[in-house]
Amino acid sequence: MLQDKVENLLKEAFQENNSLFLIDLNITKDNKISVVIDGDNGVSVNDCIAVSRKVEHNLDREEEDFSLQVSSAGVSEPLRLERQYRKNLGRKLQVTTNNEKIEATLTEVDQNGIKLNWKAREPKPVGKGKHTVQKEAVLPYSEITDAKVMITF
Repeated sequence: MLQDKVENLLKEAFQENNSLFLIDLNITKDNKISVVIDGDNGVSVNDCIAVSRKVEHNLDREEEDFSLQVSSAGVSEPLRLERQYRKNLGRKLQVTTNNEKIEATLTEVDQNGIKLNWKAREPKPVGKGKHTVQKEAVLPYSEITDAKVMITF
C-alpha cells in the first residue's frame, strides 16, 4: 500500500519536472523510504528537496510512520538506464562485460544498447613494433555487467 502511494507521488513529481527520473526506490519493512533520482541535466539539492516534499507532504504520518531519504545517483554509481547512458554521450566510460573491461568514449545510445570507440596499440600486421588502431564495440545492454563514467581532472 505504501509502495503504491510513493510510486504515484514520484510519478507526479517527475511530471512536474520531466528532466528528473527514478533510479531506485526501496521501502523497508519499518517504512524507511529511500529514493535515488537522476536528471538529464544533473540533480540539484533543490530537485531532491522538491521530490522529498512531494512525497512527504502527501503521506499521512498518523496513518503510517515513515522516514524518507531522497538522493541523487552518485558519480561512482553504475549506469543502469538508457536515459543515463544518453545523458553521458561523448563521455569516457569504463564498461565491464562478461568477457572484458573496456575504457572508451560513448558515441551512440539506442533502446538496444550502446556503441563505444577507443584507440588501442596493437602489433603491426607486418614487421616489428606497434601501431595505433581505432576500435569500436557495439554492446547490447544485456551484455553489460557494469558501466561507470570515468572522471578526469
